[in-house]
Amino acid sequence: MRVAIMTAGSRGDVAPYTGLGHGLTRAGHEVTVVTHDRFGPMVRAAGVAFHAVPVDPRAELASQAGRRLHRARNSAGKLARLLAMVRPLVGELAQALLTAAEGSELLLLNGAVAPLGQVIAEGLGVPSAGVYLQPLAPTRQFAPPVIGAGSWGGPANRFAAVAVNAGLDLVFAGACRTLRAQLGLPHRRPRTQRSRLDRADWPVLHGFSPHVLPRPADWRPGLEVTGYWWPHEAPGAQLPGAVREFLDAGPAPVFVGLGSATVPDPEALSATVVRALRSAGLRGVIQRGWSGLDADGDDMLVIDDVPHGLLFPRMAAVVHHAGAGTTAAGLRAGVPAVPVPVQFDAAFWARRLTTLGVAPRAIPLRTLTADALATALRQATTEPRHSRQARALADLLRAEDGVQPVRRTVERLTSGESPPRLPRGGERHAP
Repeated sequence: MRVAIMTAGSRGDVAPYTGLGHGLTRAGHEVTVVTHDRFGPMVRAAGVAFHAVPVDPRAELASQAGRRLHRARNSAGKLARLLAMVRPLVGELAQALLTAAEGSELLLLNGAVAPLGQVIAEGLGVPSAGVYLQPLAPTRQFAPPVIGAGSWGGPANRFAAVAVNAGLDLVFAGACRTLRAQLGLPHRRPRTQRSRLDRADWPVLHGFSPHVLPRPADWRPGLEVTGYWWPHEAPGAQLPGAVREFLDAGPAPVFVGLGSATVPDPEALSATVVRALRSAGLRGVIQRGWSGLDADGDDMLVIDDVPHGLLFPRMAAVVHHAGAGTTAAGLRAGVPAVPVPVQFDAAFWARRLTTLGVAPRAIPLRTLTADALATALRQATTEPRHSRQARALADLLRAEDGVQPVRRTVERLTSGESPPRLPRGGERHAP
């Protein structure tokens, strides 16, 4: 079948779909990943077709509006500013997604574009399903991950998720109204559309492991946790020569990187990181990322993009921004972590790492100091319980096949069968 996987956002919002797309391609489907132009090479390298849509997420974060995100005092404030920044861009994105969908027989939609993709699928008369990287559906078990909170109690958690989804609906309202008119569909508000699809048990497959976050017991049928979709890595791929030489020249170093997150003062943060590593007696592999981190000295190596699947297993620990993708890569490698959450759902995943025993503690970026990071690094690299938990969890993740449930859903939807009803309880639990 001709399948379009649609997503938008940072690198972490795209990389898992290279693995998912590759797996579906191997199953005989004709897959196209639809996302921002800057990620085209990464998608094509996975042997998956690519269709570009407008908006450069890195340029947007570097803009004046993007820099204002740093001035928000909490994740809820950052989310409000992000939605205001994104709203003017949605119309152009919607038209590009519509063009990309033409000729497709199934749309698989990331949560960031789902409201648009659902309208497009309805208008074109093709089935669709969600392929989410974070939980968005209301639950009593935790507050919405995107606002970085823990738990406010069952009723408050559900109410907060409903409020977050209502905010997302407002962002997409105008573009959805335009799309519906273009496609000859009756007017329907995004909130009404969301409720309608929930009642129909619209399938949403979540690309994280139930060993890391068990399926909430109060989720409706149709919401499934599949296991991770690992970014595609070419068979026989190796680390760059300079990286291999550095790793072979001494004890296992610590990786430090913030991925696609940006920070207000990269130079000061880089200095803090280097002081912490040296205070803990550790070598460092520093990834520049979108923040532009840097370091010098024979005990530090600065890198650009290097596959985490190849690099992380050779680390003593990983210090990262706790984005969903980097969190998953660290868990898969079986090494301890020190999460430094920056924004949005990062605090949620950082909390999962500490709960699972893989990380000694989380250090939010706004409270990061060299002393705090050095102390956490000593704990992560010398206390056996963190390494033990990391290895045990990695063994569980390696036994999973997150692509298989998606493949089954694709086959059901394209054959006209209804998706099966899932049990309301959580069948699997974190260790």
